[in-house]
Amino acid sequence: MGKILGETLISKEEIADICKELGRRITEDYAGKQVFLIGVLKGAFVFLADLARNIDLPVDMDFISVSSYGGGTQSTGVVRIIKDVDQNIAGKHVIVVEDIVDSGLTLNHLKQLLSTRKPASIALCTAFDKPERRKVPIEVEYVGRRIPDEFIVGYGLDYDGIYRNLPEVRILREAAEE
Repeated sequence: MGKILGETLISKEEIADICKELGRRITEDYAGKQVFLIGVLKGAFVFLADLARNIDLPVDMDFISVSSYGGGTQSTGVVRIIKDVDQNIAGKHVIVVEDIVDSGLTLNHLKQLLSTRKPASIALCTAFDKPERRKVPIEVEYVGRRIPDEFIVGYGLDYDGIYRNLPEVRILREAAEE
């Protein structure tokens, strides 16, 4: 049995509104400061670009790549760093930008790791949040939208490497057996 695209959960217009609102909040919260965005690859690259364009402050950015899914739809719970940030973050106001938070394991691990590098501050931002899936408690300061416990694709989110290019967020369903 394979997977098929289901209904649209969040439209591209709703996503644009989410990015504007989060950009506005970050601009207010960090007024007079420069922010350093760290996008979690691969999923957050689309959200990071849209978010950065909605922040009315000097913005620098870098990327980190981690893996906790393997090739499935459930997190393995093991977070591996595949690509670390290239820049020194000491003294910077860091915002880690993630596409989705479910178990919290990845962001918890990243926050602990990056905190050891002495940033001036560190905050977490996610486009989408599934709080009922938490395995560890974690505070995410900037949440675009809380969503139901569904496997979603689009807007940077993938299933086994595909569907990242969809402009909206859709639910991935099991194909009906023939």
